[in-house]
Amino acid sequence: MAYLLGMILGNGEIQRGTTETMVTIDIPHKNLYTDDMKDVTVYVKASLLDIQTILEPLLGQHLTPTQSQTSTKITFTKPNNEYVMREILRLIGSGVHHSTMKMNEELFSMTTDEKKSLLRGIADVTGYIRKSNIAFGQDGAHRVYIEIPGNWSMVIDIANMLKSVDIPVQTIDFGHPNFRDGDLKKYNEGKKYFWKKEHQVKIFANEFLPIGFNIKHKQDALEKYADELLEFIDPEKTHKFYWEKTIRKKQRPIHPCENDDALPIEIRGRHFETWTDLAKILGYGE
Repeated sequence: MAYLLGMILGNGEIQRGTTETMVTIDIPHKNLYTDDMKDVTVYVKASLLDIQTILEPLLGQHLTPTQSQTSTKITFTKPNNEYVMREILRLIGSGVHHSTMKMNEELFSMTTDEKKSLLRGIADVTGYIRKSNIAFGQDGAHRVYIEIPGNWSMVIDIANMLKSVDIPVQTIDFGHPNFRDGDLKKYNEGKKYFWKKEHQVKIFANEFLPIGFNIKHKQDALEKYADELLEFIDPEKTHKFYWEKTIRKKQRPIHPCENDDALPIEIRGRHFETWTDLAKILGYGE
């Protein structure tokens, strides 16, 4: 159940009818090929058997995934009055799209293994690890990115769920004008809303190993890049939450979109020079 909830929270959509509800989970193929030129579609298809083995006994039905070159979709329909369906809707805050869902507080009281399963579900549908996901251009500093389009509360929920299983976030690249266009370069080119991008929660590869992926090519890459990271970086350096580190502030100009209606009310009209100040206000802190 935790794994299924993670997949829905990460990239799910709910269509509620009068008697039945249809749930669609989308696993995007971010790139058509892996870093070592393996076909992502084939790898996701090979991973589906494991995923079906987890989900089908819970749902009591056979799942038939549909694949295109750009994504794999899993869809199921359940009666509204069925217990599993009622619980799913309750635990995702009754959101109808992953951009409007919120983790129910009860999820933070789950066992450690259940929390890890939920995070793995999220990572399978919206987590990525590629050679290019490197920090500061530093040798071996590989990271997992969890991408969250437009859902501010989900970013903080995921960060706090990781914290609850003792996994530090290396950084959060918020879809905020001070971070996605901090020097106003795109704004001055006439691209006023360039900053309206997905949020990215970034975790060092070795720190993410306790979560892992059920999608085979992602898990293979995670293990490979975690090993590579440990050749260059002491794990004591990766296992630090932001409040345990020295924060370097970078002076940024005021961005005209700091008052944009798309920003949560708590941060609207405020200027930020570090992602940590923003995260703290929204609820991810010590």
